[in-house]
Amino acid sequence: MTQEKSASALSMMFVVVGNMLGAGILALPVNLCAAGFYPSVAATLLMWGLMTYTALIYSEQKSLTTSEDADLPTFFHHELGNTGKWVTIVANLIILYGVLVAYLCGISAIIMSLQSALSKPVVMFIYFLIVTGMTSFGMKLMEKCTLYMVIAMWVTFGALVFMVVPDVSAVNLDKFDWTYIPAGLPVLLMAFHFHNIIPSICRSLGHDRTKIRTAIIGGTTIGLVMNLAWLLVVLGAVPLSNPETHIDLITAFGKNDPATIPLGQLLQTPAFTYAALIFAVAAISTSFIANGTALMSFMRDLSSNNFGIDNKIVIWSLSFIPPLLVGLLYPDIFLIAINLVGGVGECIIFGILPGIIVWKYAPEGSIRKYSGMVLIVCFAAVLLIELGQEFGLLHISPDVEYWTHHTK
Repeated sequence: MTQEKSASALSMMFVVVGNMLGAGILALPVNLCAAGFYPSVAATLLMWGLMTYTALIYSEQKSLTTSEDADLPTFFHHELGNTGKWVTIVANLIILYGVLVAYLCGISAIIMSLQSALSKPVVMFIYFLIVTGMTSFGMKLMEKCTLYMVIAMWVTFGALVFMVVPDVSAVNLDKFDWTYIPAGLPVLLMAFHFHNIIPSICRSLGHDRTKIRTAIIGGTTIGLVMNLAWLLVVLGAVPLSNPETHIDLITAFGKNDPATIPLGQLLQTPAFTYAALIFAVAAISTSFIANGTALMSFMRDLSSNNFGIDNKIVIWSLSFIPPLLVGLLYPDIFLIAINLVGGVGECIIFGILPGIIVWKYAPEGSIRKYSGMVLIVCFAAVLLIELGQEFGLLHISPDVEYWTHHTK
């Protein structure tokens, strides 16, 4: 316990940043490319505010943060009954399986863009073995390595921004279309997702409210600045559509590629290529370890409490084999996985359900009561938009076929 209380707000801030900056930041400019820079900035600021607020809501729930064995399904079972428990279980599985699939597909796509000696399944399997091996060390490895991983991310991220800034064009930044913003909202949720580790952060900081708020708000603000800087350089440097070369964001969107791939094709410099690779590996691996640890813990609770299974090999297999198989069978679903995670799983657990908690317990007629209603409405809208797109009822994403043959 002494070790936990000795943790500083700054160290936990690094954990927040390390957990946030994974596949989300790599997908952000590609998913928002048709909307353009200025609408993307407005949407990013809105989602930062909403996701930071829901994180603070979770950090205030003592029954969730004080117990070593507490988990979200148990918490919502107590708050909302059996329905709340199983909705949370399904949503959490969508999130944790989905992010691991996105990480495997994203890192494989980046490595494949740099070499052709190894096939994509081989690349994915090698990375899977390395990163799941690291994940077996759990929070201990996270606390020791996150600072260094985040520093590596910042250094390489700064280098990437520095190298791309000369190619930023005001013409590219001036193109925008607000109608494409709804299609990009799910990936924005993913870009500000770190909520699974809030109980661990609270325990590590000895439940000091000031330190917890500092870690959460400070961490998400750093993430906000990095996301906005990334949007600026990618949307400013890479053309939206280029029917001649197909080195553009719409082509990347159509191929489900991370943003570093069209940037690398555009700049064609070894320095950028290696900096982009280090940044992607550091960002994705840090998040993989955090979410993989959360998935194993969640699967252990789910298996032992509901099915009486507590075998380590079975729990490891249930945690990691399904995302590996999905990644191997569907290696080009990087953006699809992120949209499903953000638009369905995270919308429910980290948007709608915290809103219900606030609405349920806030005094009648108070601003906090209304804020709960705002959260429910905002995140329910994103959920409906994503479900509408998944079931083919809405068609609000860019028409790749049209854009690859035309410029706007």
